[in-house]
Amino acid sequence: MKATAELQVIPVGEGVSVRQQVKHVVELLQGHDFILETHASGTNIEGDLEVILAVVAQIHEQLHASGNVRLVSYLKLETRTDKEPTLAGKRL
Repeated sequence: MKATAELQVIPVGEGVSVRQQVKHVVELLQGHDFILETHASGTNIEGDLEVILAVVAQIHEQLHASGNVRLVSYLKLETRTDKEPTLAGKRL
């Protein structure tokens, strides 16, 4: 099933800059067959629902393995049965 999503990953207790962690998240997302749009507070994703969910788990596993003790992620998902959701369809 196709989905669109907005993902925000927040490393808690990592200091003022979390640029390296965010960069790592984007690299993990780019390794999949997604359409991505990064923005100031997160990343928009278009792809297969099951893959999106699996990648969010992978992001948590890899960031924890690299020393991040606490992560908070906000994931907003949209699926539809009347047509395939796309990021292009969301633009005003």
